[in-house]
Amino acid sequence: MGEYQNNKIGILGGSFDPAHAGHLAISKIAIKKEKLRKIYWVITKKNPFKKKPFFSLKRRLQVAKKIVKKNNKIQVLYLDDIIKSSRSIDAVKYIYRKKSSNLYFIIGSDILNEFHRWKSWKKIVKLTKLIVFSRKGYDKKNKEFIVLKYLKKNNLTFIKNKPIEISSTIIRKKMGKSS
Repeated sequence: MGEYQNNKIGILGGSFDPAHAGHLAISKIAIKKEKLRKIYWVITKKNPFKKKPFFSLKRRLQVAKKIVKKNNKIQVLYLDDIIKSSRSIDAVKYIYRKKSSNLYFIIGSDILNEFHRWKSWKKIVKLTKLIVFSRKGYDKKNKEFIVLKYLKKNNLTFIKNKPIEISSTIIRKKMGKSS
């Protein structure tokens, strides 16, 4: 199958507050393991489950674009104004209609615990295949997660990556201490 026939697209969504090397690392692993043609980093104005972002939207988009600048398989998107929403389901439906019906939704194992609280989460798992990355402290609970009862085995890939020792939370904490 030629490169041009590959319509596998990954979606890594979030506030990216800020984007960092960990986002890039899991994107590269997902591209390689699942043979994705492209990954969209879908940056939202505000995560509905979190308080106000630390960095402005403009700054978060700048940082994300700078991180992925040398990787033509990763593209930063801001869709909130186009789709009139910051919800994952609306981004998934938009990309599904516009780009591909072969979508992969990338999350950390920490998200699985809360995933059933997301708006239209059953629709997300219907329209995409989940790629779940290991997050320290969350993997052992995976068998209990509600979302797993709704997934077919071939709609879920667990990736046992080495722990990524960076997160947006750690970066924000360090910046808060330095100011």
